[in-house]
Amino acid sequence: MTNNWLKIIIPIALVISSIISGCSNTGDPTDLPLPSVSPKPTRERTILVSPQSPANPTAISPTRTPQTTATQTLEPAASPTLIPCLFEGGRVEERTERSLYLPLPMEYLVYLPPCYDELLRNKYPVLYLIHGQNYDHLQWRNLGITETADRLIARGEIPPLIIIMPRDRNWAQPTEDNFGDVLINELVPAIDRNYRTINNREHRAVGGLSRGAGWAVHLGLSEWTYFGSLGAHSLPVFWTDTGRIREWLDAIPPRMLPRIFMDIGDRDRPQILASAIWFEEVLTEKGIPHEWYLYPGYHEEAYWKEHLEEYLRWYTAEW
Repeated sequence: MTNNWLKIIIPIALVISSIISGCSNTGDPTDLPLPSVSPKPTRERTILVSPQSPANPTAISPTRTPQTTATQTLEPAASPTLIPCLFEGGRVEERTERSLYLPLPMEYLVYLPPCYDELLRNKYPVLYLIHGQNYDHLQWRNLGITETADRLIARGEIPPLIIIMPRDRNWAQPTEDNFGDVLINELVPAIDRNYRTINNREHRAVGGLSRGAGWAVHLGLSEWTYFGSLGAHSLPVFWTDTGRIREWLDAIPPRMLPRIFMDIGDRDRPQILASAIWFEEVLTEKGIPHEWYLYPGYHEEAYWKEHLEEYLRWYTAEW
């Protein structure tokens, strides 16, 4: 009898320990650059990231309001009454934020992880995921990102996190689209104000697919004081950014460079594939650590859906 009870209790204890330790308490783009670059013949090429040194908040010179460092606290040891919430999944809220930059409010989804409402002292890292062109803020949810997060969190394979999925209504370049200004000046502060987030760049990441990947690169480099990681999935670089990317990279102190992940299908559209390769070669030229994967696949939702687990594992790896 004792052995049977141990077989039941030990796995549950391991999962609960994982969730508590993991929560730090505390489309289709139309303007594509560099069509003359030829895709590489290799099926997959990988450059592994070197571990980044812990960031020193005093070394940051942000152009906007400095980010505060959240105090880390831990919820007391979980009791058996909290066990069910881990397996019930998280929840999604659909919200809007009035904007000084846009004629209409910013629409966005908020994914809150399992046990968010039960572990009231826990604070969470935040991942901002941006959709592709001709889609909206529902795209990542429709691909299955929330179910994937629920599954990996319940298994203890990734730490619990908050996911923000904002809507970009405009398909223009960043010089003519205020989406980036809204996200930095209004949405990020609103999320940190209304949810239990770990309010520092090391626990905030930005990623996107297709046009959203262009935004991730734009924001992750030009607003590097806000994001410690950026993910670019099937990246077309904004053509208005191509002349500024080297300048942005040079402006970031080496110790503060974000973690960078890139992936794309080997049968993606030639111009998009060329754009992604161009950006990867700039990173290589400058000796900037990053991960780069050329997988079999097209520029389509089936490709991104296939890699959801990989994306979440990467974003949360250092959380």
